[in-house]
Amino acid sequence: MNKLWILIKSLYKQKLRQKSFILMTLLYIAVIAVVMYWSEIKSIFINDEALQVALINETTIELDSIFSSNNDIAFTYPSESENIYKQLEQEELDAVVKISEENKNLKANIITYTPLKLTDQSTISSLIDYASKIYGIQQLEITAKEAEHLLDTEPIIINTNLNEDLADGKSEDEKQSGLWASYFVGIVIYFFLMTFLSMITTDVASEKGSRALEMLLVSVKPGIHFQSKLIGVFLIALTQFAIIFGVIYGFLRFTDGGAKWEIVKSFVNEISYSYVLYVIVFLLLTIFLYLIMGALFGSLVSKVEEASQVMTPAILVMLVGFYVMISGIGNPDTMLIKVFSYIPFTSGMVMPMRIGATDISTIEPIISLSILFITVVVAYVISLSFYKRSVLTYSTGGIIQKIKTVFKVTT
Repeated sequence: MNKLWILIKSLYKQKLRQKSFILMTLLYIAVIAVVMYWSEIKSIFINDEALQVALINETTIELDSIFSSNNDIAFTYPSESENIYKQLEQEELDAVVKISEENKNLKANIITYTPLKLTDQSTISSLIDYASKIYGIQQLEITAKEAEHLLDTEPIIINTNLNEDLADGKSEDEKQSGLWASYFVGIVIYFFLMTFLSMITTDVASEKGSRALEMLLVSVKPGIHFQSKLIGVFLIALTQFAIIFGVIYGFLRFTDGGAKWEIVKSFVNEISYSYVLYVIVFLLLTIFLYLIMGALFGSLVSKVEEASQVMTPAILVMLVGFYVMISGIGNPDTMLIKVFSYIPFTSGMVMPMRIGATDISTIEPIISLSILFITVVVAYVISLSFYKRSVLTYSTGGIIQKIKTVFKVTT
């Protein structure tokens, strides 16, 4: 046990000081910061002056309340006689929207000198579409305010489920929150798996390729070496996880007066504590499962250059799970999602989506978690036994050929 912790401590310190670990952690933090503060960053490099649009209303309906100015678009209401088209050429105006009536329909002509950006076109078109609906309703001889009230009226929806086992079904808002939270969780799991699967595989492969492992195993049993790699890299993963989410918490909590933190809190309120617990357990078990596979893969190769070759099957499985999870954004209730939520190599990415965005019984995530846990235990036992045989065996060829060589040499 003393040798085990010496190896773990040595590996942990070594990886913690590596430039690759530091740079990758800083890269994650930088990407997160850019995403969180994109609006502020964009304003530095992009001119965010409001679009200047002149509105000419040739109808009898009131459009001021619909075409109201904001930070993105500034509307003015000149008459056509003010030579507004000259202002377009002189770039004093970005667009002129001329609204008239034709065959009891609203007609809009968007006049520009320099073509508008897609987002600006879409914004103006959506406002025109809304005005058209108001116009159509007014043909029923009701006032503009009554027409707006009809369009803005939202129904009161209550979900009642007579099945007592599912009586606490989620609301639409809870499912939407769970869906996007699961999407974020899936991305986190995917990138952590890719990072630390590669780390442990190349680490074992480099020791084996340099023959340093042969000297080390003179005083340390292969099983202890295997366990030290698993625990050491797992602790590194937890450390990086804690650093990144600690920084995210700091960004949210102590910038903008805590405004972003309040948004996150309102979002998290739609998610249950049990969901958070499930996500953490699935994350930890899935990482540990892939670390076991990574250590085993590293022991199969003879040099570090072969590491990418043996990692390919695991990477393909991860990609499949990731894309299945993405497909669930459109519909998380498909049979594909249900099947992959029970496969241990993909359940960590897929099952959190079902837990957060669908109404499933309590037993289903427990079954998936049990399968994942049993798979981790079985994979650990098999990999430990195989690691003892393969770690000092050198061979060439593909993965299957390497496995055959191990069994041939050691049996």
